[in-house]
Amino acid sequence: MGLDRSALLGAIERLHEKMPTHFDTLNAADGKLGDGDLGITMTRGMAEITAVRDDLPEDLGLAMLKCSQAFTKSSGSSYGTLMALGMMAIAKQIKGQTAVEPSELTALVAVARDQIQTRGKAEIGGKTVLDSLDAIAKQTMGMVDLEDIRTAAVVAVDEALAAFRDKPATMGRARMFGEKSIGLDDPGMLAMKFIVYAIAGRSV
Repeated sequence: MGLDRSALLGAIERLHEKMPTHFDTLNAADGKLGDGDLGITMTRGMAEITAVRDDLPEDLGLAMLKCSQAFTKSSGSSYGTLMALGMMAIAKQIKGQTAVEPSELTALVAVARDQIQTRGKAEIGGKTVLDSLDAIAKQTMGMVDLEDIRTAAVVAVDEALAAFRDKPATMGRARMFGEKSIGLDDPGMLAMKFIVYAIAGRSV
């Protein structure tokens, strides 16, 4: 099974456990290209989701909607808003379902990517979290085995981060830094790496 309530609760638990360990790393990365509060956003966001985890319903769409609302409650940051938008898009896609097959997971990543792109008015290739999501969607396309999907997603976020490190940011707040962003990891892409690793049960 790719996703059901039990799997969702497990992912939330891992994210809640791991995000505080990346607190300083994310704040430091964001301090170079943003407001320096991304570690705070992710840690508080997962704490809020964890606070409602026992009340999450079997309906995965409603559960994801509740997670989105909880995350939004914790932070008004732009990254927090984008993550909430992605979760809301997934929630709409799987409303009424109590289980999602592994083969359907790529489509959910793509739905989140497209929603963030549309609402965030961003473009793929701009050195943002969109590039991480796009890499995951492409790397996992056609896969049906959950473990293969997890491995491919981890490889995708690593490769995306490496591929864009020496490119200038052209979207989001980081674009204001222009050439100075070359050689730096995009904070949002770095956060997505930590998210994917935690969900996949891998250690960074």
